[in-house]
Amino acid sequence: MRDQGTDLLRFLLLRGLGLIYTVAFLVVVRQGPLLLGRDGLTPIHLFLGRVKDHLGSDALSRLPTLFWLDDSDAALFLVGWTGLALAVLTLAGVTNAAVLATLWLLHLSVVNAGQDWYGYGWETLLCEVGFLAIWLAPLTSFSPRGLASPHPLHAWLWRWLAFRMMLGAGLIKMRGDECWRDLTCLAWHYETQPNPHPLSILFHRAPMWFHQAGALFNHLVELAVPPLLFLPRPARAVAGVLLVAFQIILIGSGNLAFLNWLTLLVCLSAFDDVYLSRLFPRLGAWLAPRPRRRAPLAWLLVLLVTWRSVPVVQNLFFRERQVMNRSFDPLHLVNTYGAFGSVGQERFEAVIQGTRDGVTWLDYEFPCKPGNVARQPCIITPYHIHLDWQMWFVPLQGVSEHLWLVHLLEKLLRAEPLALSAFAHTPFGTERPAAVRVARYQYHFAPPGSPDWWVREEAGTFVRAITLDDPVLREVMEAEGW
Repeated sequence: MRDQGTDLLRFLLLRGLGLIYTVAFLVVVRQGPLLLGRDGLTPIHLFLGRVKDHLGSDALSRLPTLFWLDDSDAALFLVGWTGLALAVLTLAGVTNAAVLATLWLLHLSVVNAGQDWYGYGWETLLCEVGFLAIWLAPLTSFSPRGLASPHPLHAWLWRWLAFRMMLGAGLIKMRGDECWRDLTCLAWHYETQPNPHPLSILFHRAPMWFHQAGALFNHLVELAVPPLLFLPRPARAVAGVLLVAFQIILIGSGNLAFLNWLTLLVCLSAFDDVYLSRLFPRLGAWLAPRPRRRAPLAWLLVLLVTWRSVPVVQNLFFRERQVMNRSFDPLHLVNTYGAFGSVGQERFEAVIQGTRDGVTWLDYEFPCKPGNVARQPCIITPYHIHLDWQMWFVPLQGVSEHLWLVHLLEKLLRAEPLALSAFAHTPFGTERPAAVRVARYQYHFAPPGSPDWWVREEAGTFVRAITLDDPVLREVMEAEGW
């Protein structure tokens, strides 16, 4: 039993998942009203209304979410705080299948109603991981201690997820930007990634050979290592060490929400209790292994995952153009993943500015998005600030793809407290500006010895100066139902 046990692995997976869920629902509690509330930038009730108009009676099955029952701010409040409370209990070790099923349903509801804010791989990955975890948890007890050991098939399903995640990320790079093939992508990545942190500048300043070696290591871990997950224990242990080390490096090089933390958790499935008990001997003894669970439920889960894996495998190996971070079913049970298939060589920032006199324009400072060149980048991983992250896409895709920005500008013109709360600094306090605009700047990391963290140069305007009575603003507001 000891050479095949996964009791300790189960314990670590469930506790780690509790941590990730805690972060995810803390984000809902703190940012949900601004992003999705009735007075938010993209209200849930308006979104669901458009979905229902488009899908009719198929709306619920195509977009399952509890917010069909109630799309009020009170419902958003209840979902956020209930999820946060259950997540903290899970982190503390007080959990079972019902608790995890509730957490999965609550997170799924937010993701499916979250629109662009929740369209990222780590959100659907949490849906998939959360669903797998339900089958690991006890049915009646609130602690895994003394329970029947998980069937070995459960560990293999987690390894299948780790395999798909890593291989998908590797293939999207090899099929994408040429700089991944000539090993130069990392020379720009640390500077142009969505949300750098203080260590990113150190990575950026490294010599080219370091970036090339990093790209090679990336390809090794994402393309060559994943098949080792299905080999005997020594090979799996090597794979686990490399995969975990890779995620730690990524955590140390930038703020990527809880993506790498959750990926690291999944990659622990490369180990069984033979290795884990060496790291946690007392915990392993406390979780003395019991007879295994019976196989029928495990095989049922295997059949379900196999069925839902068919389009994922087709996307990975048989499509001319691989898509990344795609769900193939509305429950997000088995998904495809990948990131940074292309890497920009220049960093442009959309900077919101306001004026009282029409002459002097002052910046609105986001909490973590690059703005003031003298301000040190923040470290927030595994937390995630949706608005800061989404602003990174504005220069890449244009304002027409992000009309919520127009709504934000309108709210700033009115100096609405909820909108102002999204900023680390507002130039006029709680007073209204006469006009706002969105300027365009090119940013670079400051050279060594500079007192600043960034240097920036003006590069035009994204959104011209607008006032509350601007006819185009009113037209957009009316068209969107804001």
